[in-house]
Amino acid sequence: MDSKTLRQILEHVAEGALPVNAAVDQLTRMPFEDLGYAHIDHHRSLRKGFPEVVFGAGKSAEQIIGILERMTAQEHVVLVTRMDGEKAEAVLSAFPDGTYHADARMLVWTRRPIPVQGRGRILVVSAGTSDIPVAREAYLTAEAMGNDVESIFDVGVAGIHRLLDHRESLEQAAVLVVVAGMEGALPSVVAGMVSKPVIAVPTSVGYGASLGGLTALFAMLNSCSSNVAVVNIDNGFGAGYMAAIINRK
Repeated sequence: MDSKTLRQILEHVAEGALPVNAAVDQLTRMPFEDLGYAHIDHHRSLRKGFPEVVFGAGKSAEQIIGILERMTAQEHVVLVTRMDGEKAEAVLSAFPDGTYHADARMLVWTRRPIPVQGRGRILVVSAGTSDIPVAREAYLTAEAMGNDVESIFDVGVAGIHRLLDHRESLEQAAVLVVVAGMEGALPSVVAGMVSKPVIAVPTSVGYGASLGGLTALFAMLNSCSSNVAVVNIDNGFGAGYMAAIINRK
């Protein structure tokens, strides 16, 4: 429940269009709701400006459906991250108006089109094609939070001329999310070209010495470009969320 919904409830009560008992029933569920296996934070939209996001890994399809049944009654947008195709098929049977993005392993449910609220464009850049799943998670998260988002994929440092061909898009972006595995060099390169914040996302893509993304993580943490901030390995969601927060009007 966000501030707009709360205001509408109070206005309807003031106008006599909504009985007090009905308003009390709606507000009673506002802070959180205990389902036994989950305490849904209905207050998060009001407190932070965006609903609680459901982490799909480790939850059964039935649990995800139960959570969504409660959340969609109050929210205008709900995200489920890290959900495989088998679970998604079961969840979509209960919520056919949701959209599952297999490349990002993310389900997006919206009640209505999401208005753009960001003050500029967010650009998501991936070093390689293998980094696209994490990049897409960032893209969809930022988009669901009301932002104009664009993407550029497979422009890593092994062929730097590919990146330079997109210089205008890089310079026009208000916030950039740069996703890279292997040696994790791309965020430093991009940050050295622009004056805007760059959110670096290390991925677990790479050969043995990449150590499941640790090499890329350490490289990004030690970036000599001062406009780089780093999120956790494979955390496209966190990068997209932070980019959206930075880009808020």
